[in-house]
Amino acid sequence: MQRGARLVRHIVRFLRILLGILLIIGGVLGFLPILGFWMLPLGVVVLAREVPAVARLVERVKRRWRRP
Repeated sequence: MQRGARLVRHIVRFLRILLGILLIIGGVLGFLPILGFWMLPLGVVVLAREVPAVARLVERVKRRWRRP
């Protein structure tokens, strides 16, 4: 049972990372119809949940954004 749960967690993590990368790529192609620049920050936020380096980058940007 635990091995199955661990496998599902790894698959879900892989899918989230893949989704984040695809959203970033779609954001870069934001000049095309349907795809938009809104996908870029959403992809970064999805990746930040799984990749610690991206999470640190997001926190740094949030701190800088809040500063007057």
